[in-house]
Amino acid sequence: MTDAIFLGFPATSASLMTRTLLLRGMLVGLIAGLFVFAFAHWAGEPSVDKAIAFETSMDQAKGEAPEPEMVSRKIQKSVGLLTGALVYSTALGGIFGLVFAFARGRLSLARPRVLAAWLAILGFIAIVLVPSLKYPANPPSVGNPETIGVRTGAYFLLIAISLTAMMLAVQLGRYWSRSLGSWNASLLSALLFLILVGVTSHFLPRIDEVPAGFPASLLWKFRIASWETQVVLWSTLGLFFGWLTERSEGLSQIQGHSSRPMEEMRYS
Repeated sequence: MTDAIFLGFPATSASLMTRTLLLRGMLVGLIAGLFVFAFAHWAGEPSVDKAIAFETSMDQAKGEAPEPEMVSRKIQKSVGLLTGALVYSTALGGIFGLVFAFARGRLSLARPRVLAAWLAILGFIAIVLVPSLKYPANPPSVGNPETIGVRTGAYFLLIAISLTAMMLAVQLGRYWSRSLGSWNASLLSALLFLILVGVTSHFLPRIDEVPAGFPASLLWKFRIASWETQVVLWSTLGLFFGWLTERSEGLSQIQGHSSRPMEEMRYS
């Protein structure tokens, strides 16, 4: 009976730690969502308004009536944007916490801040940067509605390929570091990642549906704002999550050291 209790204790402790990191990630994601909303409202929404104005002017030039708005722009850029940012960021924060729990002890990064920062960098590269280089974000009026299924499928397929290539590169980098050293193994794994995503993305469909006359500067500003918004999200996740985790572990160690003299006095 005693053996069963002690054998079950590590699993219970690990489950509790995983749940703690999950909730912490969701909390950090919620906070990051507020930053994302504020930045996107300031940097991204003006470009969206200009793109919608361009689309309206094109419809008027063709003699077509503009499509009726199911949700007003005022609600879209306020409550709608806030809800979307909070839900997406909270969910991503929870996933980030689970990935952190899995990577802790498997990667040779002792400090939680360092591990969280590296996970945020790798996640940004695999999930945001690489797919957006092939399929960048587009404002309203850019893109053919008839190809939305193909575009969405190709985009998420590239995200899956990029994540798989990143995980494979990290695993092989850990293996190569035993014989080649950390620096050479890191360079080789990075080269492997670039080759894998470069070759596979080459065979994915090329999509260019920017309408004639659409301002290039407006398209560029929207895409830059999209990247910047993702940088705000991932940097907040990595830095704030790492700081909270390191602070929590530091407090636990202090409490553990302070409780030892009391236990020694109790049993002396």
